[in-house]
Parts: sequence; C-alpha cells; structure tokens
Amino acid sequence: MKIDLIDICIIIAYFVLVIVIGFLVSRRRIKDINSYFLSSNSLPWWMLGVSNASGMFDITGTMWLVYVLFVYGLKSVWLPWVWPVFNQVFLMVYLSIWLRRSKVMTGAEWIKTRFGTSTGAQLAHIIVVIFALVSVIGFLAYGFQGIGKFAKIFLPWDWSPNTYAVILMSFTAIYAVKGGMMSVVITEFLQFIVLTIAALAVGIIAMNAVTPEMLNAVIPAGWKDIFFGWNLNLNWTGIIDAVNTKIQSDGYSLFSIFFMLMVFKGVLVSAAGPAPNYDMQRVLATRSPKDASKMSFFVNVALFFPRYMMIAGLTVLALAFFSPQLKAMGPGIDFEMVLPYALKNLIPVGWVGLILAGLIAAFMSNYAATINAAPAYIVNDIYKRFINPNDHPGKYVRMSYIASIVFVLLGFGVGLIVGSINEVMLWIVNALFPGYTAANVLKWYWWRLNGYGYFWGMVAGIGSAFVIAAFIPSVAALSAFPYVLGVSLVGCVAGSYLTDPEPDDVLIDFYTRVKPWGFWGPVLAKVRLRHPDFQPNKNFRRDMFNVVIGTAWQTTLVALPIFIVIHETTSMLVTLGVLVATSVILKFNWWNKLNEISDVDDEIAARGDVRANPAVPPTPAGAR
Repeated sequence: MKIDLIDICIIIAYFVLVIVIGFLVSRRRIKDINSYFLSSNSLPWWMLGVSNASGMFDITGTMWLVYVLFVYGLKSVWLPWVWPVFNQVFLMVYLSIWLRRSKVMTGAEWIKTRFGTSTGAQLAHIIVVIFALVSVIGFLAYGFQGIGKFAKIFLPWDWSPNTYAVILMSFTAIYAVKGGMMSVVITEFLQFIVLTIAALAVGIIAMNAVTPEMLNAVIPAGWKDIFFGWNLNLNWTGIIDAVNTKIQSDGYSLFSIFFMLMVFKGVLVSAAGPAPNYDMQRVLATRSPKDASKMSFFVNVALFFPRYMMIAGLTVLALAFFSPQLKAMGPGIDFEMVLPYALKNLIPVGWVGLILAGLIAAFMSNYAATINAAPAYIVNDIYKRFINPNDHPGKYVRMSYIASIVFVLLGFGVGLIVGSINEVMLWIVNALFPGYTAANVLKWYWWRLNGYGYFWGMVAGIGSAFVIAAFIPSVAALSAFPYVLGVSLVGCVAGSYLTDPEPDDVLIDFYTRVKPWGFWGPVLAKVRLRHPDFQPNKNFRRDMFNVVIGTAWQTTLVALPIFIVIHETTSMLVTLGVLVATSVILKFNWWNKLNEISDVDDEIAARGDVRANPAVPPTPAGAR
C-alpha cells in the first residue's frame, strides 16, 4: 500500500517521540526490582488503567472485531465474551481487591500466600512460573507475526514481514527493558492518546461518509438487531453469498447454544482471576486494594468506547464501499483487506498517518507490557526465591535487564518459526488457557484445595487441552472447554484429598488477609478461636449483583459507539439510558462501598500477622 509523504512523516515523528520519551523516563534511578516491575506502587490508579487499556488495544484483535461486526452485525457485541471481556468487571467488583491484598509482585509469588512453602506449594509455584513464561513467549510470537504482516501491508518500504517485526520490536524493547514499568506506563499513556484520537477520527469519518440508506442497502435483515433467538437468522444471500459460508464455518448458527457456552466459560474464567501477565501486574502495581478496584473499572471506560468507534467506523466504510470487491472474491473472501482498502481509499491524507501511528501504538503498548511482565518470574520467582534470596537489590535489577533481553530474543525466535498469527493464537486459546481455569477458580473459593491439588489440576487441564488440540483438532475450543474443565477438576479434587490440607497457619493467614467469600467454613471456625471478633466477608450477593449490573454497563460501552456510527438514534438513546441507569447503580452499590475496603484493610493491618498467635488445633482427619 502506497501512502503519502506527510503520512510517513507523521509515523516517523510518532516513533521518535515515543522512543525519546521512553528513554528519558528510563534514565531515572531504579533502586530494586519492586521499582522496576511495579514502579514502587507509586503510580495513580487512573494512569495504570489507561496503561492497561492501551496494552489490550491490539491490532490483530481489533481486526477480528471488525470481521465479526461486518458479518454478524450488532450480535457481534456478544462474541468477545468468548475471551471473555467481562473479566474486567469481576476484577473491578472484587477480585482486584483480593489480589492486591496479597502484597506480592507476581502471580507465582501469590501462590506462597495461598499455599505456603510445603512441597505441594513449591510444585504449584513452579507450574505457575512455567505457565507464565510459556504464555509470555506465545504472546510475543503472536505479536511478532502480527506486527510484521501489518507493517508489510501498510508501510512503504519493500522489506519482509520478519524484518519489519524485528525493527519495530527492537525499538519498543529499548525503553521497555531499560525503564521498567514506569517507562512502559508513561509511553503507553502517550500511545493511548494517539490511539483515541485515531479511533474517534475513523468513527467520525464513517458517520459523515455513510448514510443510513447506504448502509441498509448492503446489510441483511436483522443486522442491526442486538438481540437474538435460537438461531442467528442472518442471511447474506444476494448481498455477499460467501459470508453465509463464513458463518457456517464459524459454528455460530445456533447462536443461543453458543451464547450459553460462552457465558458458562466466561463466568468461570473470570472468577478465576487474571492470568499471570501484564493485566495482573497492573493490579499488583496499584497503591492499595481500593485503587486496584478503581484501576480495573477505568480499563473498561478507557478501552471500549474509543476502540469500538474505530471498529464501527472501519466496518461501516467497508460495508458501504468495499462490498463489491469482497463479493467478487467469491469463496476466498479475505476480510484482512478491509483495513488496507479503507485507509487507502476512504481516509484523508494526514489522518492515514495518525491512524497507522495509532495502530502501531496499540502493538507497542501490548508488546512493551508483555516484556515488562515476563522477567519478574525469572528474577523474583526463580533466582531470588530458590537461588539467592539475599542478593544486592542492584543485582536483581541487572538480572531483570538480561532476562528482558532474553525474552525479546525468544519472541523473535519463536515468531520466525511459527507459520501464522492464527497458529499461535489457536495454540494459546485452545491448549493453554482452558487448563488454567479450574485450579484458579478453586484457589479463591474452596479452602480444601492445596498445593498438590492446584498442581495436578493445572497439569491435567493443560495436558487434556493439548491432547484435544493435537488429536481432535475438529473440536472447537469452546466445545472442548467443559471436557478440559472436568479433567482439571478431577485433578484438583484428587490431588487435594489424597494429600493433607495446607497448615492451619497458612490458611488462616490467607483468609484473614484476603477475606474472600466462598467455602471457608472450617478455616473461619479456627480464625474465631484466635480472633473472636473477626467478621467474614458477607458481600457475596452484593458482589454478584454488581457483576451482573457491571456486565450490562460494559456491554453498553461496546454497543453505544456502534449505534452512534450507524445513525441508529432510537437504539443509541435506549443504550445511553441503560448506561446512565447502570452507572448510577454502580455508583451507590459499588463505588461508594469502596470506603468499606479501606476500613477492612486498616483492620487487617492492625491485626498483623496471624501466624504470630498461638497455634490452633490441627485440622481433624474428618475435615479432609
């Protein structure tokens, strides 16, 4: 794709600005690994929220969302639940608070808070480290493939995708490795501003270029309906016949069944908490549990509205002006051509450069956040814990630099080996993450899960997911999820009941520090022997109500920009009304209640380490 000189200058200026700012920030003195990986818990919650949102605004995911909006219309609002996107609602309502109270640096270090230092806890710790490192390498390879192919299409120089990927990833690594989290967050803040301007520009251009009559002429009946029946009921015959084949191959025709599976999987994955990646790191980097909750709230606000302005704008432009070309492609229809066509033919000069800079910024944000999250597991969870726990703080920082560079090179290597973006993403989604769910749900809500149960649940889940992906590839990831979950649950329960519970002191310390609700009755009884005035967490009903309201609130943030871009005034006003109503409910039933969080944390701090108190009687055999 050939772009004008002014657009090239904008892109180059953006690169120079980001790298200079990132390098200037990176020159500040880093005292220890806490300041390197968590910026000494000094950053405000809203800035971490913007940083997290910027890291989630990836190029390849955005293009997938353009595809599903093109094909499925407003019903595509529900499709991101397969990831699931409403995990941020669970985090904002209660899980960020629980996670931040652990006062740790990584997800693997959190395992010590939950399971202690027994042999089973060590195994659980190791499996989380392995999971985190493997998933990080997978996401780096995914980014390598994605940015290389994106740059090959849009940038004017005749280089290979791999050459583009190495150059762009190396530029990003300069400040991400040197400056740690502070450098990453500051540059992501700048990148988010560019992204937001670009996204709003695309949406406004589409609103001005495409009238409702033009859109109605190129979409099937029901495309603008957000709700659905048993079947999808979208028929593209006579418009773009090949789209019907895409719907059939996606397996979404029986939409109600698909939706129920999405909700089932989404609730469980969300209840498990964040995977050990940059999302978890942003939670752990906040100043307090209260701020952790606010940070997760702000991710929803910052991410969904601007992102869907861009998605809706690109989709509407493609429907109005690119449908004849897509129709001419026949069965080999290629939706990856939507963005190049829109930028080349429908976006004014100058805006093209800004939009490309914004999309590249999305990649850089995601990649920099991943680089910064990975080395903590090497330095903090392997070297510091098992090899030299008393080394000089500066030595840990230098090792963090080295570990970051190693991961950058590993990302290059795996990215060069794999054949496609889809190959990497299918491996991550189908084989890696489904096996994570059961053990990480039970760790929060069931006292009897021990380190052995966690370890064998993870091994059984990930192993079964790999077997299904390798030997029964025709089974979709969503359809395989219940089977993977069942095998993983067996591993969790068998591993826990065939071994002893974790020591009382460990369970009591975790329960009184984190204060989860769930099945903690035996532990609560022991806590009250030490602290008769202890009050358990009784907010289950309120939290679940807020999750439901929060999910509806988040969905309006997705649907509202689409209705704005397609000029659906009535639907827009109804959606806006739901947004206002759910926002008011959350203000009184969630935001205002965060003051109670501060009171609870003050109480926890005043109580101190419960393990310093006299031991209570051991767990009776019958309770095992």
